[in-house]
Amino acid sequence: MITRRLALGSGAAALALPAAAQPAPAWRARFPELTFASIPAENSAGVTERFGPFVEYMSRTLGVPVRLRIANDYAAVVEGQRAGNIHVAQYGPSAFARALMTGAPIEAFAIEVNRDGTKGYHSVFYVRRDSAFQAIQDLRGRNLGLVDPNSTSGNNVPRFALHGMGIVPEQFFARVVYTGSHENAVIALQQGTVDVAANWWNDEQESNLARMARRNMARVEDFRVIFRSEQIVNSPTAMLSTLPDELKAAIRTAYLELPQREPALFQRMTDGQQQPWQPVTNAAYQPIIELNRFVDGLRRQRS
Repeated sequence: MITRRLALGSGAAALALPAAAQPAPAWRARFPELTFASIPAENSAGVTERFGPFVEYMSRTLGVPVRLRIANDYAAVVEGQRAGNIHVAQYGPSAFARALMTGAPIEAFAIEVNRDGTKGYHSVFYVRRDSAFQAIQDLRGRNLGLVDPNSTSGNNVPRFALHGMGIVPEQFFARVVYTGSHENAVIALQQGTVDVAANWWNDEQESNLARMARRNMARVEDFRVIFRSEQIVNSPTAMLSTLPDELKAAIRTAYLELPQREPALFQRMTDGQQQPWQPVTNAAYQPIIELNRFVDGLRRQRS
């Protein structure tokens, strides 16, 4: 029998006793590998560059491999979580709302926070600076660039705003082009494929265009904003609600503590333009569900 005295012993003896090994969490047997995905707000190389080190961090922290899935479009992330093939995903607000509306068993647990502490962003319409266009009304018969049917700032908010102006896009513009990503929308405008393009914008310092400029993909000074929406709730990260509670807690802790544990990694992921993520719940996105329903109604009216 080991007595308290023998267990504590002198300093040297005590140090010689090995610490008891912690048993592996039970969830690891059911989930030996996890998958993370993000909506394609930028090209696949950009997604890999931004999230590659992140999934390595999550793998180290959780103790199982976390794989990065590069989605072709927003719907692929929604369908992947609805099917249970994507365990954690970073969404845009409308894509997340769409996932909830279509029955995906998911729960938001983290929201992006801007440098000034706000939790929202805007949809804008860009035109080329050297164009004569000063307002949306000047673009009748021209080409409109949208991002993806499930993009908040790249489709749903623009359509809501255009409706408020009395504009039916498919009737007012010569063509409505879905470019697939925010980056592609800017490139289409840059190349003259479209004459006006929707995009996301936080403030004068941070936007998709500013990110592209930092990577020498575009120049901010080549474009002008001719419309800016009201603020939209920032993007969430969500996980499957069907995961074991212990695993969900581990994911939540690893994610929310990343900015403190790995500040350089967080700076890289956010281009140094965000404060640490904060907790959030599905309730924050109820207004976006209502926005989706409104845009769905507009679509039904056209058909």
